[in-house]
Amino acid sequence: MTQRIQLFLILPIAIVLVLSSVWVIKTKHESRQLFIEFEALNRERDRLQVDWGRLQLEQSTWAAHLRIESLAQEELNLSRPLPNEIIVLTEVD
Repeated sequence: MTQRIQLFLILPIAIVLVLSSVWVIKTKHESRQLFIEFEALNRERDRLQVDWGRLQLEQSTWAAHLRIESLAQEELNLSRPLPNEIIVLTEVD
């Protein structure tokens, strides 16, 4: 009789231990998977930041005043107006 009582006491404890062990293993696995994903996202973020910096530098190069002026002179045959060709408009009340 005492063996049956001990079995009924030990069996639920053993089940709880097995279930908690499985839960711990599952949680560790999920944690590792999330960490791997986190690191991959960090690498992607770093790559995108480098690309963003490169694009900003490229934009500033393409939009530089001297470049635009030289393109206007070379490709469109534009030139700066002479001082006597400048007309200043004022607002009339």
